[in-house]
Amino acid sequence: MSLVCVADYETKAKELLEKSALGYYASGAGDEFSLKLNKNIFQKYRLRPRCLVDVSSIDLTCKVLNKTFEWPLGVSPTAMQRMAHPDGEVANARAAGKLGSIFILSTIATTSVEEVAEKAPNTTKWFQLYIYKDRIITENLIRRAEKAGFEALVLTVDAPVFGARRADMRNKFELPSHLSLKNFNGLFANSLNGDSDNEISGINAYVSKQFDPTLTWKSVEWLIKFTKLPVIVKGILTKEDAILAKNYGCSGIIVSNHGARQIDTVPTALEVLPEIVKSVGHELTIMADGGFSNGTDIFKALAMGAKMVFVGRPCLWGLAVDGQNGVESILRILKQDFEKTMRLMGCRKISDISKEMVVHESFYAKL
Repeated sequence: MSLVCVADYETKAKELLEKSALGYYASGAGDEFSLKLNKNIFQKYRLRPRCLVDVSSIDLTCKVLNKTFEWPLGVSPTAMQRMAHPDGEVANARAAGKLGSIFILSTIATTSVEEVAEKAPNTTKWFQLYIYKDRIITENLIRRAEKAGFEALVLTVDAPVFGARRADMRNKFELPSHLSLKNFNGLFANSLNGDSDNEISGINAYVSKQFDPTLTWKSVEWLIKFTKLPVIVKGILTKEDAILAKNYGCSGIIVSNHGARQIDTVPTALEVLPEIVKSVGHELTIMADGGFSNGTDIFKALAMGAKMVFVGRPCLWGLAVDGQNGVESILRILKQDFEKTMRLMGCRKISDISKEMVVHESFYAKL
């Protein structure tokens, strides 16, 4: 069967991935209500296209953090990508660069900051960060990302602890023994002993224990002062936290429910975008992730005020199916679908997209 959409790649990837890795990538928290909602929410919103507009030539470029990109889609941070393919994060980053997208590298990666920088030099790279209990680990990661040419820090703020992911519990998930969390190798010479296999598992356990439930907005303030890079907070779902992000000096927000992996029954990014954009959209760069799999999905988020959207799982499906070529295919499918959506909506450039072009289904029930 020809793979012509994200869903096709997802189906194929689920046939190929090892059970434990698939459970880690695909699962959500709790009963997975929000995981399903992330996919289904887009069906609740209707497009209102404008006709008889000359769309023979269109411009998909957008500006984020004072830099122009080919189109408004980037690659979200996802952990341990070499479980999907031996080339892992490098393949994903190279594909993102080839399609003109931002690539966000996860702290919990199976490829190091330095290797991704070396092997994907033409890709715009941001670094996803946790502030750990051991602040020295965090400081070390920041300085390495700065030195390696990463252009922003994406601070995940919705993970004081990991969510209850039942698939991981059932599968007793562990990182495969031939892989390790490469951004932490060499940091534990004085705290871990034994052979390399024990060190690998020890690093995994140590990092998990480093998630810090005591973090506050003062921690964000510290980070902004510590780094020379712009700081984007990821995981915001309320206007109250968006306002705090602005007040504490963040450069941007990624509206996200963490792929519905943290706490169940939270809303989707699409649902909360309007209140966040209304509160701080004129002062901060607002972006979003969670469930995007079609060009129409991207369009809806932009109409609601997002400047860029990000996809995580779709690129993992592409990676599992065909490495870098698979990710390139996923991104190309999304880019072509978004371009077609722009034409059919009567939009020649991103600034032509307006909030009036997308309405909730209840809009028509009231007529």
